[in-house]
Amino acid sequence: MPGQHRYSRPVMVGVLAVAGFVFAILLSTRTAFGRDSENDNGGIARGAGTTIIHGGTGAPNFVPVITTIAFHAERSGAGVTGEFECLALAPPPPGTGPGNGQFTENAMYVAGKVTGASVQADTATLTGTADITGLGAGTNVPFTFVVHKGGPGSAAVLTVNSLTFSFHEILVQGAFQIDDQK
Repeated sequence: MPGQHRYSRPVMVGVLAVAGFVFAILLSTRTAFGRDSENDNGGIARGAGTTIIHGGTGAPNFVPVITTIAFHAERSGAGVTGEFECLALAPPPPGTGPGNGQFTENAMYVAGKVTGASVQADTATLTGTADITGLGAGTNVPFTFVVHKGGPGSAAVLTVNSLTFSFHEILVQGAFQIDDQK
């Protein structure tokens, strides 16, 4: 008969199942990645991962320090909102022996609110205030976080106003994303 398809019912069900699966994957990808950078309330910068502090604790001991870091900043109306967290861990004293590779001592914890941001090419500068324990302890301490886009090997610098030195961090696992600013 003209106009009648010769596909069996199982083939049609299979085609519909595959199409439904592809559609579901596309929807879940959009939800997982969030807003477009072209959205007025879109992202500015975000990232998470593990870093190592270049030079560790510095001279004379050069004890290694690793951090777990997470941050995000986005436009919110005319302003910027976001969060910043960085937990720095070091090996227990004296820094040698079997425990040397176990990073269990809380050297510093920074938990802050991002209130300002600027982007220059693949670099974002986030500013805000944080509550800090350990090194540089204090409440509502101003901080600046300069982050370079990329995966392992990317650099970041954390400066807190309660200390006279900055932390130069190198990403060893994770990713830092800087969104296009149009």
